[in-house]
Amino acid sequence: MPALKEAFKKLTPGRQRAYLLYFAAPKQSKTRVARIDKYTDRILDGIGLNDRF
Repeated sequence: MPALKEAFKKLTPGRQRAYLLYFAAPKQSKTRVARIDKYTDRILDGIGLNDRF
């Protein structure tokens, strides 16, 4: 998704790192994909992993 990639690049380096560490942690690929699907909207909105709504 080009929009997701662009939105991820706009995040601060700390927010990018937090997402990358969170997405890479699970051993099973289906869990990684599920996490990415769950947080796609937050990334598109420019919200960090640990930010409150």
